[in-house]
Amino acid sequence: MHRILAIIERDIRKFMRSPALILVSMFFPLVQLVVLGYAFGGKIKELTVGVVDQDRGIPTVQLREMFGAIAANARTFRTVDYVDPKQALTDLREGRVQAVLNIPPEFSRRVRAQAAPEIALIEDNTDNFAVSALQGAFTDLLNAYNQGSDPPRVAPGVTLSVVEIYPYVPYIQFLLPGSIVLAIFVSAMIGGGIIYIDDKARGLHEGYLVTPISKFELILGFNLSGALKAFLAGLVLTTLGSVIAGIPNPLDPFRMGKLLLVIITTALALISMMFFLMVRVNDPLVPRATFGVLNTLLFFPSGAVYPVNGFPAWMKVISKADPFTYAVQAFKSLLLKNTGLTAIAGDLAYLAIFTVVMMLAATALFKRSL
Repeated sequence: MHRILAIIERDIRKFMRSPALILVSMFFPLVQLVVLGYAFGGKIKELTVGVVDQDRGIPTVQLREMFGAIAANARTFRTVDYVDPKQALTDLREGRVQAVLNIPPEFSRRVRAQAAPEIALIEDNTDNFAVSALQGAFTDLLNAYNQGSDPPRVAPGVTLSVVEIYPYVPYIQFLLPGSIVLAIFVSAMIGGGIIYIDDKARGLHEGYLVTPISKFELILGFNLSGALKAFLAGLVLTTLGSVIAGIPNPLDPFRMGKLLLVIITTALALISMMFFLMVRVNDPLVPRATFGVLNTLLFFPSGAVYPVNGFPAWMKVISKADPFTYAVQAFKSLLLKNTGLTAIAGDLAYLAIFTVVMMLAATALFKRSL
């Protein structure tokens, strides 16, 4: 029995000498529980709706007041005024607003004549969760509007005409951008984390330390090598996934060119993040225990499976800093909307800056000595 106890004691001592492993194995699952618990089913709030008021009559006054009441209380959406309908639709296609409400020029006259006036809700239907929330909010709003107590100003019968600017988007297409980013991340985990730590554990890392190569050149070489593997994984999933999911014109050369730019930018951002996290780690068990929780912590707050607008405030903070968020947004814009580079310029800029910051931080933390 004492020999068995000796083995147990040795293993426990080794475990206790690794605080990172203790933290990962005991406390990170709680983080995973909290993130998963709040990543689905939250009430979607703070959507942005552009309003094009082409009537500007008295009957629209109460409508605008009701918009303000929703923004202040339920906070399902907030409104942004537009004078030019074309600019509103451009911003809708480029993701700056989630819907456009168009009040036609003859709205006031038709209200007073009780001639079944309509207002149009033009939606970005690539996100069915946000679409459902907006339709429900505006349906309830018009029901309250039609029951107003001032007949001369507000006549009953105003209806909502829903317009979808894109073809029907099945859920498999909605999930495709997140799946592509996840494939790139898995390659980054292997190329930028596990292989690097395994090389250190086997002593291969010592060979780099006796060469005249600088720390930055070493980190950049590791990053570019890992990014190439991640790029290939992202390219395969983007191409085959688009065909399987039924993306229209999946091999369109102009869109593929833009997708390649997003893939390489995402690969560099995620691989540099992996090196930053693993540059001081020596225990080969730590990355294997960390990556599962890290996957949850980055993937689900990104809006890949449920809109960010449905998250609690603390989770939105994670989403703002999460490189997954900007990669998923860029892939959604290109795959589901086929937008131009201007629509994803902000996402690409964030990923590029994130890459530079992570590489500089990893270089600063890298040790030239054993």
